Amino acid sequence: MSWRADVLTIFPSMFPGPLGESLAGKAMEAGTWSLKVTDIRDFGLGRHRSVDDTPFGGGAGMVMRPDVLDAAIGSVADATPGSSADATPGSAADERPLIVLTPRGKPLTQKRVRELAEGPGVILLCGRFEGIDQRVIDARQAEEISIGDYVLSGGEIASLVLLDAAIRLLPGVMGAADSAVEESFSAPLLEYPHYTRPAIWADRAVPETLTSGNHAAIAAWRLAAARQTTKTRRPDLYNQYIASGAQAP
Repeated sequence: MSWRADVLTIFPSMFPGPLGESLAGKAMEAGTWSLKVTDIRDFGLGRHRSVDDTPFGGGAGMVMRPDVLDAAIGSVADATPGSSADATPGSAADERPLIVLTPRGKPLTQKRVRELAEGPGVILLCGRFEGIDQRVIDARQAEEISIGDYVLSGGEIASLVLLDAAIRLLPGVMGAADSAVEESFSAPLLEYPHYTRPAIWADRAVPETLTSGNHAAIAAWRLAAARQTTKTRRPDLYNQYIASGAQAP
């Protein structure tokens, strides 16, 4: 069975976007993963298919309504609000996690991406306006995830980021399995620098060790370079690396 992604959005034309190209696009054509996009406005209220309303307590902007969102979520997930024990009679609860992309969520990590890639898929809810009514997040036990400490116009771009990160880890998507093992965040260190032909470019030479053919020396060089890059750019990760028992260079 393929890895299934459902996206709930008021801008369905934003998908598949870049996911229809390159490795992700080829994997979709091959049936490795599938994408279904649901327009939340199909469940909107009134003539204008309204999906939002003014916030209780006042304040600027609008908030996405829980009743509209719950109806949209229910159209793709078999479970009703609460838990799998409340599943609609005659149907099995959807085991895929429901994820809301929001700046206030837990940071997306490579560890979480890998966990998602190893599961059956995801249901992604893309917020807009000032946010989503908290009650539907609580009732649906949604997981809130952030892709960084900044604010976007909505959850669509964040959803594309999460999907791309997960899809590339699905079996057979990347040509070389080792590519996912040695890259940044798959290990405690950031990835080492890469070089290719020509050996000399703009008076800059490739590090001599990398052209030596000595695999042990190359491995040692790459580890040292990864350590230095991490120490310089991400001291938080470097400190975790040292705390884990690794020896400082």
